[in-house]
Amino acid sequence: MITRALVGDAYTPVNANEVAYLPQALIEIDSSGRIDRVTPAADPSYAARLKAAEVQHLVEHLPADQVIWPGFVDLHVHAPQWPQAGLALDKPLAAWLNDYTFPLEAKYDDLAFAKRVYHELVHELLSQGTTTVLFFGTIHTAANLELARQCMQQGLRAAIGRVAMDNPDQTPDYYRDASADEAVAATERFIHQLKALGADNPLAPLPVITPRFVPSCSDEALAGLGRLARQYDLPIQTHVSESNWEHQYAIDRFGMHDAAVLDHFGLLTEKAVLAHGTQLAPKDQALLRERGSALAHCPISNAYFGNGVLPVQELLAAGNQVGLGTDISGGYSPSLYDNLRHAVALSQVRNDGVTTQDAGAVGSRISMTTAFYLATLGGAQALHLPVGQVQAGCLADLQVVSDRFTRPAESPQDRFERLMYQTTARELRQVIVHGETVIGPALAVNDEKFA
Repeated sequence: MITRALVGDAYTPVNANEVAYLPQALIEIDSSGRIDRVTPAADPSYAARLKAAEVQHLVEHLPADQVIWPGFVDLHVHAPQWPQAGLALDKPLAAWLNDYTFPLEAKYDDLAFAKRVYHELVHELLSQGTTTVLFFGTIHTAANLELARQCMQQGLRAAIGRVAMDNPDQTPDYYRDASADEAVAATERFIHQLKALGADNPLAPLPVITPRFVPSCSDEALAGLGRLARQYDLPIQTHVSESNWEHQYAIDRFGMHDAAVLDHFGLLTEKAVLAHGTQLAPKDQALLRERGSALAHCPISNAYFGNGVLPVQELLAAGNQVGLGTDISGGYSPSLYDNLRHAVALSQVRNDGVTTQDAGAVGSRISMTTAFYLATLGGAQALHLPVGQVQAGCLADLQVVSDRFTRPAESPQDRFERLMYQTTARELRQVIVHGETVIGPALAVNDEKFA
C-alpha cells in the first residue's frame, strides 16, 4: 500500500561512472518503508499514477529549487570519538591513540556520558544527510546498546560493533579486554543483546564483529572473532594498512601484510569492511577482491594519518568494492559532503604528484560522479543493504536538498556537480529514513519516530 509520494527532480547513482537524472519523478513509498515505484514524467502512466496519489492526499510536490537523491552511507565512524573531532590531528597515529583516543573511549563506562554524546552524534549525522552508518563502539556493552537506542529513536539506520582489543602490548591497562576469551565472549553477548534490543524494530541495528585492528588484538582474539563471524554470518569491520606504522607492525609481528593476517584468521569475507588501506600492496588489493571484502575510503582522515592516498580509481577499475567513510574522529568532519569533495581533490593530488620531481600516478583522478557513488551505492553494496539509490525496491532513505543558486540554463549534470560542491547541512530540507522524515521543517530531530 502506498503511504507517501514525492514529486521532484531526482538524481541517483547507476554505477561508479554514471548518475541518472529523473526530472519531476513520481516516487511512491509503501508502508514497508520501501520505494514501490519511480515513474519518470515522460512515462505514459505518469499522469494517472500522480492523480491517483493526489486523490488520496499522499503527494508532496517539491519546489523547483529542491532536488532528491539518496541518503549517504558512512562506512567508518568511531562513535565514542565524536567529542575529540578536530583535536590533535598533528600527532602521529600511535601517539594520537594513546594520548587522546584511548583515554576518551575509556569514559564510556559512564552511561550518562555515553547517552549525551550519542544523542548529539546521531542527530548530527542525520542533519548532514547521512542515513546509514557503520559504527565502531567501545568495549562497554551498555554504552554500545545506548548508541543503538539513539539510532532507533532518532531514525538512523546502523550497524554497530563492540570493539575487541586485548593485546597488552598495544592497549592501555585501563582500557582493554581482560583476555582473548573475554573479548570473544563479550562480543558474543553483545550480538545477542543487540538483537534482543532491536526485536521488531524496522531500524534494528545490525551487530558487527569488530577487532579494533591487528595491533590491538592477540592471535587468540583474532581467531575467536573469525569463528564468531562464521557462526553468526555477520559483517566484520576493522582497519587495514592504515598507515606506515600499522602496515609495518603486521610485517614485524607476523611476517606478512595486514590483509594476509586478517585472512589467516578468517576475517576477510564478502561481509568485511576494511577502513583506509592506503598502504595496501597490489597483492593485498587482489586478496580483497578475491574475498569480496570492501574498503572504506576515508579521505580526510587519510590526509592526517594514512601516509598516502588510496588509489580509488585503480581499485574500482580492478573490481574492488569501495565506499566512503568520515572516520570520526581521525576525520574532523561528520559530513560525507566534505569527504566526497576531499576524495576528488586527493585523487587529483595522487594523479599529479606532490612535487615537481614526483610524476604522480596518471589516471588516478576520480569524478564527482564517482565520489557520489562512493557515498551512496558503493557503501550500500559494501553493507549488502538495499539503500543508496532512488529506485524501486530500495528502502526509502533520501535527502531533499535546496538549490539556493538555481541557474535556469544549467544542464542537469552541471547542476548535480555544483550542488555536490556547494551543499551543506544548511541546504538540507528533509532527511527521510525508511519512508519517514526524521530531519525536516519544524522537525529538528524526531526522537520517537521508530521507538
